[in-house]
Amino acid sequence: MVGVPARGLLEPPAGGREPAERARAASGDPDPYEDADAYAQWAGKELPTEAEWEFAARGGLAGAVFPWGDEFAPRGRRMANTWHGEFPWQYLPASKAHPSPGTTPVRTYTPNAYGLHDMAGNVWEWTSDHYAEPQRHPDPAPQACCAPGNPPRNPPRNARVGLPDHGNAAAERFTRRVTKGGSHLCAPNYCR
Repeated sequence: MVGVPARGLLEPPAGGREPAERARAASGDPDPYEDADAYAQWAGKELPTEAEWEFAARGGLAGAVFPWGDEFAPRGRRMANTWHGEFPWQYLPASKAHPSPGTTPVRTYTPNAYGLHDMAGNVWEWTSDHYAEPQRHPDPAPQACCAPGNPPRNPPRNARVGLPDHGNAAAERFTRRVTKGGSHLCAPNYCR
């Protein structure tokens, strides 16, 4: 299992041609999921399933709201690179060194009990699971600003939700995968 940011690769591992570049060259079309998957394969790993990611992110704190516990900012301490304030109009800088929103270097924040860094905030992380309309959330968030639409809400009974709809070119092009962890643009009023 390897954590790969959903935004794409910032730099390839030492040695060899960037796997994302090879994936794009082979397909002729950029796809961030394929970039992440190619990177994982190149590194001899695989992207985690959603369940594997959740287990790793919790760091042994089963049932906790956040990877570090139940309080968003214990004793006022920021535990992840997230948006502080009301998204998108109000940003409360963490410090003079971080006056505007953006990504931070990996390991900026304390790791969880399994030694994993940045399991919440900073950048979205890909999983290998296909996205399906959630059954467990009674009040889904409004349509996201920066992701293609979901597969049809009421597919035919025999359809595999979250997988390409071969009769719909847009659905085939934008098959959704589960991303986890949130990003530096997530705020309590926007991301759940």
